[in-house]
Amino acid sequence: MLIEHLNRQLRERAEQSLTRQRRTTLSPCGPHARVRHEGVERSVLAFCSNDYLGLANHPALVAALAEGAGRWGVGSGASHLVSGHGEPHDALESDLAGWLAPSIPGAKALFFGTGYLANLALLTALGDARATLFADKLNHASLIDGGLLARADMQRYPHGRLDVLEGQLQRCTTPIRLIVTDAVFSMDGDLADLPALLDLAERHDAWLIVDDAHGFGVLGPQGRGSLAHFGLRSERLIYMGTLGKAAGVAGAFVAAHPTIAEWLLQVARSYIYTTAVPSAIAHALRASLELIAGDEGARRRASLQQRIRQLRAGLADLIARRPSLGWRLPESATAIQPLIVGDNERALSLSAALEAEGLWVPAIRPPTVPLGTARLRITLSAAHAEGDVERLLAALRAAS
Repeated sequence: MLIEHLNRQLRERAEQSLTRQRRTTLSPCGPHARVRHEGVERSVLAFCSNDYLGLANHPALVAALAEGAGRWGVGSGASHLVSGHGEPHDALESDLAGWLAPSIPGAKALFFGTGYLANLALLTALGDARATLFADKLNHASLIDGGLLARADMQRYPHGRLDVLEGQLQRCTTPIRLIVTDAVFSMDGDLADLPALLDLAERHDAWLIVDDAHGFGVLGPQGRGSLAHFGLRSERLIYMGTLGKAAGVAGAFVAAHPTIAEWLLQVARSYIYTTAVPSAIAHALRASLELIAGDEGARRRASLQQRIRQLRAGLADLIARRPSLGWRLPESATAIQPLIVGDNERALSLSAALEAEGLWVPAIRPPTVPLGTARLRITLSAAHAEGDVERLLAALRAAS
């Protein structure tokens, strides 16, 4: 019965063009990749990685990871609260707390295995029965799932509609109020209005939880993230940043008031009951932070901005010349550039046409994005050359 039930649902997904497929990469992370799909190997130009600064295969980080493995081995052996918390974890948390200290006075950081685990920890540990969560409807799945698992009531507001959020805050009767938002929205690339959200938090005695998965390392002075980008500073800020995207390695962290960090350490199930990330990863991440904050990081961020401007100018010209296509390019000044084409089949067809030309650009469909907004999620990296972006634009012109 179970297999029949699942097969029926799989057929229904296929009929709606919602089947997901994996491709196996045969080369290190980078724009020029070797990929195997359905038994066929080919070289592709990839526009689908979140390696925004092109650090995932950087020689200095490869060397740092090898050095860390040589000093501390390849496994941690236990959770952080048993025997898995090594000196590199401790040093990394201190570094990260320093990064966020200008935005969060006295910040303390806690290192997690993934951003998903960090968000589950935040919302379930802080969202008890005395709290209400206020969440943007386009928040990442990890924030949605964390809210559903929390004991708090969760109220969602339409994307970016802070007038609706303010009404919800005014009507709220619980003593604890937590506003939850992505900083850079993962499928649209737009930025939340963090200054206005923080103003609402301060006026309504709330806390602001910010998921900066796609802003850390890319935005703000020295790549310190979205809070620094907007010049924010408040004790009411609770920050989650991931370290497997712009930082090029793996993991995530929460930076917040020391009491909040201590509470997470004591009660967050996704922190307590999981084996710690190997110390070698934390060692490599410390080297990544040095790169991001230094001259090389600045050069890579500048290069990324050049590629963003180039792509947007080319897409805007294409859309203006071919309005009958019905394609849309929403506002985004980040590495995430969504080309919205409409229905699922059109998005899959366009992605397949690009793949035939050796370009790897994934089609994103519901439920990841709202119904009727299937798209190509084009992600850019500092490792992309000007010619790479021109090749993508030429292929899109041909496919249109």
